[in-house]
Amino acid sequence: MKKMFKLQWLSVLMLALVLVGCGAKEDTNKETVSKEDQQVEKTSYKVKDDRGVEVEFTAVPKTIVSLQPSNTEILFSLGVGDKIVGATEYDTYPEEAQKIERVSDSTKFNSERILALKPDVVIAYTTGGKDEENLNGLKGLEDAGIKVFAIQSAESFDDVYGDIEQIATVMGIKDKGDKLNEDIKAKIADVQAKVKDVKKQKSIYLEISPKPSIYTAGSGTFQQEILDTANVKNVFDELQGWKPVSEEDVIVKNPEVILTTVNYMKDPAAEILSRDGWNSITAIQNKAVYYIDTDISNRPGPRISEAVELIAKAAYPELFK
Repeated sequence: MKKMFKLQWLSVLMLALVLVGCGAKEDTNKETVSKEDQQVEKTSYKVKDDRGVEVEFTAVPKTIVSLQPSNTEILFSLGVGDKIVGATEYDTYPEEAQKIERVSDSTKFNSERILALKPDVVIAYTTGGKDEENLNGLKGLEDAGIKVFAIQSAESFDDVYGDIEQIATVMGIKDKGDKLNEDIKAKIADVQAKVKDVKKQKSIYLEISPKPSIYTAGSGTFQQEILDTANVKNVFDELQGWKPVSEEDVIVKNPEVILTTVNYMKDPAAEILSRDGWNSITAIQNKAVYYIDTDISNRPGPRISEAVELIAKAAYPELFK
């Protein structure tokens, strides 16, 4: 009887040990799961894009498709250009960008190819207005499981700084974005320091499209902010946006310096210098006609400080010797 009691007692004890062990294992599993959840919560983050969409990332993107040249330049300036697996036909800077597979012509993108590349994120763009065709295309990518971060095309220097900050945050390198913005602003400040004491602003005519359909940039454009920052006077600043002008209009304005961003003819400055009837223009008489790199002067990206410097040097070369 005693023996039987002992056996029963041992059985109860062993059962208790087993149950305690199971409980401990269950608690350990709960603890492990809890730690994993905490880790995911810690590493995941959300960034709001210019559509107002909060895009969630569970890890920093390792592969990117960039659908705008300015954003590609930003990514390279931040040191993550090597992560870009798809870009546009116009992504020409820096040189390494030219080797990236083309998935867009900047207005339309190849959805099938983007899906095949399986990027961790598509850095897309929106014009901000009724941009339905582009936005619908982006929704198609999202419906297929691709993360899309849309940035509104920059219209000012502040917009550029904001774009840099957003992209740096997406890439988990906000400190590098802050540093890049500081460097750009410092370079602009350096140029402004050189031209701030100019007694009389040089008058500038900026040509963005040549004969027979001559176009210039007026107020409210990205180019106008570059001209203002370089402390020069745009002879067509009374116009709003990008507007056509006649040869007679330019002759009457009589600019002291002519700048052209036209890059699809052999020598656009020489063509302007040779125009019939323009001999009375001060810029023509002094041969103060210069080509300004179109990508630097037209692209709202990290090279805006270079654009300001190019304009200032063309207007006031003596201040940069």
